[in-house]
Amino acid sequence: MPDLSDMFELDAPVLELIIRGVVIYLALLVLMRITGQRESGGLGLTDVLIVVLIAEAAAGGLVGDSRSVTGGIILVATILVCSVAIDAAAYRFPRFSAVLKARPRPLIEDGRLNHELMRREFMTTQEVLSQLRLHGIQDPARVHLAYLEPNGMISVLPENDDDIDSPPHPPAQ
Repeated sequence: MPDLSDMFELDAPVLELIIRGVVIYLALLVLMRITGQRESGGLGLTDVLIVVLIAEAAAGGLVGDSRSVTGGIILVATILVCSVAIDAAAYRFPRFSAVLKARPRPLIEDGRLNHELMRREFMTTQEVLSQLRLHGIQDPARVHLAYLEPNGMISVLPENDDDIDSPPHPPAQ
């Protein structure tokens, strides 16, 4: 029978685990913020970051590869505390939010593509047109505004409100 006390024994000091968690979280957050928001898909960058870090932190405790369950729990808790602290700071301090939180950025304004943003995000004209077609729009000239949202999706506001699909009204009772 395995010695279960080894499973909860720490391989590194608690403070070291916390410092490692904070440093890795902040470094990855900055790197992901620098690389742009297009690649994150339907999740926000911080959501992707949290999922990856928690999976990695918990993996050692799950498979028993010389890291303890306790160490994994401390790392996961540290990562979650960092995430909440960053969100709280971004909420309370708008300047901090501008640095850490992505904002919607105009991709199309009055039918004109923002080629500078497209270059930064490595988006081709064909990719933008493909996204417009998903919104039922063939021609960018029919777009009043289109934004690259923080989660990587593209929202489109057509030139006239008639093009907007409105949700069906519930039946009258």
